[in-house]
Amino acid sequence: MTDFAGRVAFVTGGASGIGLGVAKAFARQGAVVAIADIREDHLAEAVKSAAADGISLRTYQLDVTDRTAHARIADAVEQDLGAVSIVALNAGIGVLGHIKDATYDDWDWILGVNLGGVINGVRTFVPRMRERRIGGHIMATASMGGLLVADSGGIYSAAKFGVVALMQCLREDLLADGIGVSVLCPAAVNTNIHEHHRMRPQAFAHGGYTQSAEEQAALKRMLAHGMSPDTVGELVVDGMRANELYIMTSGAIAPVVTLRRDALLASLPAEPHDEARWQADLAARRAMEERLQ
Repeated sequence: MTDFAGRVAFVTGGASGIGLGVAKAFARQGAVVAIADIREDHLAEAVKSAAADGISLRTYQLDVTDRTAHARIADAVEQDLGAVSIVALNAGIGVLGHIKDATYDDWDWILGVNLGGVINGVRTFVPRMRERRIGGHIMATASMGGLLVADSGGIYSAAKFGVVALMQCLREDLLADGIGVSVLCPAAVNTNIHEHHRMRPQAFAHGGYTQSAEEQAALKRMLAHGMSPDTVGELVVDGMRANELYIMTSGAIAPVVTLRRDALLASLPAEPHDEARWQADLAARRAMEERLQ
């Protein structure tokens, strides 16, 4: 997709951070932009921030874990603005912790937002985009934590790895529909991700993950040196234009990615080539692809 002008874009988690940066970048390219977020006060602040840059945004309150609300908001956006052909599924929570400490509430909350929110967005918008046959692009925000695991990545990385896999598969699925698919894997970005522990819903109150005031302050100081969300937004526009599968914000992790790749290759068993087994496997893959077409 090379032309954003006149298209309707929908951005979840669009009231702050990366989501707002992406929304403003879309608007600068001439798109009509709707943003969704769970907090009304953040939506109001986003409108003011964008207006200061000469950008108009339409706002909708949405809990991305709510499937019924997804459909209702999609209907409202299309009635207000027109058919959506650019989707950025960005909403997420940056709650870290060790899996050994996690409760079911931790699992349900973090997976529900970070992976379930993307699933709900895909299930809501992709059928509409395919039916209209106007092309477009769908992007989801994962993380460097969706490619590499830190010891405190826990449920967060499990969800973000899932987002990466989901979007890789979706990209192949939508090739024939002329719909591009990308996954954003940002490194440190100057956002309010350090506040997410305080946003835990009462329904998931019994968590094993905690964050002290000192830990929150330290994370805030670290993120203050991260990339600007507006810069990330411009990278997303460039990545969509080039139809890149992965949209990255930093090359600093290249050595770590190389180490992981080398470790995987080193773990492969040393065995002689079995041509018959290879051909049987290839035939099974082709048969599966034909059934799914």
